[in-house]
Parts: sequence; C-alpha cells; structure tokens
Amino acid sequence: MEQFVRTTGVAAPILRNNIDTDQIAPGLFAANTPKEKHAESLFRNLRFLPGDVPNPDFVLNRAPWDKAEILVVGENFGCGSSREAAAKALRAFGIRAVLAPSFGGILFNNCFRNGIVPVVLPHEVIDRLAEDANRASDGARITVDLENLTVTDHAGQSYPFTAPEQQRTMLLHGLDEIDFTLGMRGELEAFWQRDQKSRPWVYPQAQ
Repeated sequence: MEQFVRTTGVAAPILRNNIDTDQIAPGLFAANTPKEKHAESLFRNLRFLPGDVPNPDFVLNRAPWDKAEILVVGENFGCGSSREAAAKALRAFGIRAVLAPSFGGILFNNCFRNGIVPVVLPHEVIDRLAEDANRASDGARITVDLENLTVTDHAGQSYPFTAPEQQRTMLLHGLDEIDFTLGMRGELEAFWQRDQKSRPWVYPQAQ
C-alpha cells in the first residue's frame, strides 16, 4: 500500500453535502476501469459536459485547483454504495487527503486502503478552509500531517484530528492488511504454541 506521512498541497473546495460514490466515480465509467483510466472517471458527470467537453464551471477544471492534492468537501462525503473505484479515482487524480465534517463509512475505510487520508473536522473549520481555498487565486496550500494528526492552513493555524490507530499505522508505514498481520507473526506463533498445549484436539495434524 502507498505510504502517507504528511503532504502539503493545493486545496480544492467542493462544499456539497451527500456526494455519493456514484457521483465520485459514476458506475458507467467505474465498472471494469483499468488503473490508468481511474482519474478520468473522477466526478465524470460534474467535470464534463455532453460530448466529453470539460465543464469550465467545475472547480477541478480550473487552475490552480486542477492540480489539487486536497479536497475540502461537505458532510457525508462518499455515502452510498461500497464502490472502491471512488477512492481509486480520487487517488489517481492526485488527491492525498479529503477534509469533511463526516464521511460515508465504507469510503472512509477505502481511502486509507488507497493512500488517502480522510480527515473529519468541525463544520466551522471546513467552512473556513473552503473559503480560503476558494479565495486564493494561486491556490491555498494546506498541510495534512498524519504522523502528528494535524491540519495546518496557509496562515499557519493548526487543527487537530483523529484517525483509527490501525489504519493510521498501516498508512504511515505503507502496509496493507496482510503486511500488518504478518508484522505480528511472533505474537501469533506464541499464541498458537500456547493454544496447542491447552487445546491439542484442535490441532490433530500436530499429534
């Protein structure tokens, strides 16, 4: 899995509530999408007009936000179906962190698995960061620090956040679930040895 410790990047504001996974990666474009095409599916129906013409009103089609690494979004971001293609599309576009008042639970977890940090912040902080991002013609830059669990705006104001410890550890070290489990091999083997002595009937192959 891709590692994440901290990043500083341009933030793009999309302050809409209840953006579901079908809006993030529409099914027509997400189904069986090869890896190199995931970026094209991101917000496909919002980014493009009929005839695949880029929508000039959509923030990710305008500089400097077309190079955004961070999204500042509304509440319940990523609700809807359990579509991992949504997280893959975000990462393929270049997004490393999404800041929101709340997330759909499945997308929240899928972000960690795809090298993206989902950050929950209070509504008033999200509104302030979105306003800064929208106002800065050269792109308001935000730092997301997973190691220290802080978000720092362009003026140096920091905001703390929390993250599930297991997902945080995995992302900090670039570990997927299998790597994380193998890292506990010593503890697992010690348990098996103790358990085999106390419940030998469970391990007939060892008798």
